Amino acid sequence: MTSVLYDAQGPRAKRRNVLYTVLFTVALAAVAWWVYASLDDKHQLDWALWKPYLGGGTEAYSTYIWPGLENTLKAAALSMVIALPLGAVLGLARLSDHVWVRVPASVVVEFFRAIPVLVLMIFGLALYAQYTEVNSDDRPLYAVVTGLVLYNASVLAEIVRAGILALPKGQSEAAMAIGLRKGQVMRIILLPQAVTTMLPAIVSQLVVIVKDTALGGAVLTFPELLASANTMSGYYGANTIASFTVVAVIYVAINFSLTSFASWLEGRLRRRKKSTGAVLSAQETADTPDPAGTGIPA
Repeated sequence: MTSVLYDAQGPRAKRRNVLYTVLFTVALAAVAWWVYASLDDKHQLDWALWKPYLGGGTEAYSTYIWPGLENTLKAAALSMVIALPLGAVLGLARLSDHVWVRVPASVVVEFFRAIPVLVLMIFGLALYAQYTEVNSDDRPLYAVVTGLVLYNASVLAEIVRAGILALPKGQSEAAMAIGLRKGQVMRIILLPQAVTTMLPAIVSQLVVIVKDTALGGAVLTFPELLASANTMSGYYGANTIASFTVVAVIYVAINFSLTSFASWLEGRLRRRKKSTGAVLSAQETADTPDPAGTGIPA
């Protein structure tokens, strides 16, 4: 039996794949054992190093982890709230028929998309220090948010533009043929469909925003989650592996929650697009009144 995508495997191919699977499993187990043995030889698995996080105490969380997590979520949330609508506006502007709208938007998007986000953060910190009266304690947060917004809004603009252009052109032509203006076509016809298509890429970019907040801690002394892990590991006796493992698990939990919510939302949007109309029987159709006398039930 064959598939649309590939030919069904024969007996020899099945045996070969089973052999590859066994070899890969053995190799993966060997690597896992080597990592475990190496950590154990360096005493990185001693309970004393993991006790601050797993021993029931709250000092490590209340002093280091929760404040760092709060700053990470604050910077990420502000960046998302600003970058999403800004990216949508820039993406729609690049689709404008007016040159004086399309060209400046294209220049802005291509410029900020080509600059590393870390450079934008450093530039933002210098800008706030020299030309504004922002408090020195708040400058790292402002700089991180500025860099994330400028870069990710440009990327989101391209996602929006590509999502709209991916729709069949006939939909726009049919909508304009019945008298809708271009703004109405975009708002009523194209955007609702494109949102579902763009959602996975948008969520991937939001995950990037959460992770890129760590750049502010590494360079701008922004007290986010990863920066707190450095201080925390030094305070508890150089338990670097334990500290960064805890932080990595928190990042995984945040991003997994974000992607899970996006998957749920995408499924809900797709279900709403499906027809929910009930099918009438012949008798129900015949019983439907015909007030206009056209022979067609109302």
